[in-house]
Amino acid sequence: MSITKEQVLAALSTVQDPDLKQDLVTLGMIEKLQVHQKTISFVVVLTTPACPLKEFIRMECVKALEGAFGTDLDLDIHMSSRVTSTRSNAPLLPQVKNIIAVASGKGGVGKSTVTANLAVALAKSGAKVGLVDADIFGPSQHIMFNCEHEQPGMEQEQGKTYIIPIEQYGVKLISIGLLTPADHAVVWRGPMASQALRQFLADARWGELDYLLIDLPPGTSDIHLSLVQTVPVTGAVVVTTPQKVAVADARKAVAMFRQPQINVPVLGIVENMAYFTPAELPDHKYYIFGKEGGQQLADKYGVPLLGQVPLVQSIRESGDSGYPSVLKHDASAEAFQVIAETLARQVAIRNANTEQTKVVQLQ
Repeated sequence: MSITKEQVLAALSTVQDPDLKQDLVTLGMIEKLQVHQKTISFVVVLTTPACPLKEFIRMECVKALEGAFGTDLDLDIHMSSRVTSTRSNAPLLPQVKNIIAVASGKGGVGKSTVTANLAVALAKSGAKVGLVDADIFGPSQHIMFNCEHEQPGMEQEQGKTYIIPIEQYGVKLISIGLLTPADHAVVWRGPMASQALRQFLADARWGELDYLLIDLPPGTSDIHLSLVQTVPVTGAVVVTTPQKVAVADARKAVAMFRQPQINVPVLGIVENMAYFTPAELPDHKYYIFGKEGGQQLADKYGVPLLGQVPLVQSIRESGDSGYPSVLKHDASAEAFQVIAETLARQVAIRNANTEQTKVVQLQ
């Protein structure tokens, strides 16, 4: 008995995407299906290259096909990806699929460190990633990416000047720190800082991106409002440490994005400096800044805890040296990689189940 494409699709329709809760056929994730006697080949198109469930989904496809047609099949299953988006009609940055704001309630919780490592982790997975350092008065990404002595290129087109982002570790980067002397203080009023952010978004050659991360300044300010009034933001990530003071301020950041007039989905919480583990005692955890503050915040607002980052000296050293920790091979690198994968999954779930976030109109 020869196997038909229809029979193969029927078998694969029993395999669900664990995140989207629908089968692969209905989701249109099966492409380039070819069937010849007992040889079956196809491509599974996942919603992100950072998907941690690739092997699980592939094995579920194998089980479904062998259960339907026997174990003597010649299967050729390729895993690919195409990042989803709800920004296809966006007038500004139409080639950017997802804009993700990274915020914190207060300074000093490691928001910029988390943003840098998430950007590099996503790029490592094969995604096209950009990063805007929107902390105009306290930029740090140019240091964390070891390009503090470089300057973005400039390009003229039809009388208009465009900024060419610097590319480092697979991430396109723009920061005010690349445009001003290291010892020069940016003393601007709020509207000037907001205008700088708009220029980083509108007057830069970002090209095609799967994810554009925005490293926001601490708190809730003009910059935050300018961002949501300039572009539709896919979602926000809030970074906190476990301590009560940090969580109290992070709660305000979550509340800001959830205001009805802003309505930006909160994709999850990252708990930084969650615990300290001495190198000589790898099985011990010391909760220096308290315990599970990030989890409690996530539970309060019904959003995921994307992950916990340990308090490790090497993370600080990586930030100072300009070589992000996620590029190394240790526990902190693994933590950032897991958080990036979880974030990518939350973006895919949000795009499948939530309407597009619109540009905010405030009086």
